[in-house]
Amino acid sequence: MAKHKGRLFLVPSPIADDGLVSISPEAIRILHSLDYFIVERARTSRRYISATQHPRSIGEMVFEEMPEEVKDLVLLEKQLQPLLEGRDIGILSEAGLPAIADPGSRYVAIAQQMGIQVIPISGPSSIIMALMASGMEGQRFAFHGYLSAKKDELGKQLKDLERRADRDDATQIWIETPYRNRQMMEIAGVNLDGHRMFGIAANLGSENGFVRTRRIVEWKKEGWPEIHKIPAVFLMK
Repeated sequence: MAKHKGRLFLVPSPIADDGLVSISPEAIRILHSLDYFIVERARTSRRYISATQHPRSIGEMVFEEMPEEVKDLVLLEKQLQPLLEGRDIGILSEAGLPAIADPGSRYVAIAQQMGIQVIPISGPSSIIMALMASGMEGQRFAFHGYLSAKKDELGKQLKDLERRADRDDATQIWIETPYRNRQMMEIAGVNLDGHRMFGIAANLGSENGFVRTRRIVEWKKEGWPEIHKIPAVFLMK
């Protein structure tokens, strides 16, 4: 008889430090049923799991950290090996949903090839929350992850996204490393058409989070928000 395989659960994490209330009782119930986790950072995940009052001691749990280089397929497969032994595994992102703008997607791809049941658990996503509150096209949209850190190349990429927004009649969404938020806004102001709709979502999931959509000319007149080192999502239509 073939051995029963475990299941791979994609468990959401809060997107803000004080955001535990955004995690549903069902997600916490599933989290509490697991004792083997693949995570980005063990320290962050231990703190999150402890805050949910997991019935088991943190010391009894296994935390496998994702390698810096997620192309190391041998290591990824080794970390997923307990699935083939019948053990359930939970994947945790640093914030939000695993496998969405997140290296967890590589594990999911391998699990699919292994014939493992992958179970996504709903939770907060700054990308979707930003789109919801932006007032931009929600039927057609594209997410591009991180853009270039080089100013000249970034300007060209923004112009390309502008063309895509018009060609596909679709909202363009991307994120940035928080300490480069100011650069992103300034280069957008220089390179994008003044009448282009530009949305900024910052600190979502926290009490002082916001989503604001303005035309580029309005942003330049009003002044860009002070979001240096604050997690943000950018949108264009």
